[in-house]
Amino acid sequence: MERSFEEVEKVLEQHGFKSQNLVSILQGVQGIYGYLPEDAMDFIAKKLGITGGHVFGVATFYSHFTLTPKGKYIIKVCDGTACHVRKSTDIIKTIQSELGLSDQKNTSDDGLFTLEAVACLGACGLAPVLTVNDEVYGAMTIVKTKELLDRIKKTATAT
Repeated sequence: MERSFEEVEKVLEQHGFKSQNLVSILQGVQGIYGYLPEDAMDFIAKKLGITGGHVFGVATFYSHFTLTPKGKYIIKVCDGTACHVRKSTDIIKTIQSELGLSDQKNTSDDGLFTLEAVACLGACGLAPVLTVNDEVYGAMTIVKTKELLDRIKKTATAT
C-alpha cells in the first residue's frame, strides 16, 4: 500500500518548498511519523528538486533525526560515569531482558518501547538515572526498573 503524503505536502508548503528550509521540513515530517520514512524523504527530495542523497545526508548528520520508528515510550538510560559506576548497565540489561531488546534491537515488537543508552542526562546526583518520555526516575535498581516497566505496560494496555 502506497503512503499518502498530504501532510508532508503541507509541511513543504509551510516552508515555501525551499531546500534551504530542509532541516525544518524534516523536523515537521518527523513530527508527523515519529521518524523519517525513506519514501517520505524521497518525496521531499523530488518536491524540492534535490537529490535523495542530500536529504538522507542531512537526516543522518543531525542526531535528533531518526530513520527508524520509535516506541510510544522512549526510555533513556544514562550510562555516563556516575551512572555507570552505580551499575546503569544492569538497568539497561534488565530493560532489554524485560522487553525482548538487544544492542541491535532497541524498539519492542509491540512498538511501545524504545531503549536508548545515553552519555549523560544531567542528573548525576540521582544515579543511576533514566527517563521515560523525559520524566526522570532516579536511584534506579533492577527491582524499581521492573516495577516501572510493569506500571507502564498496565497503563498502555488500559488505553
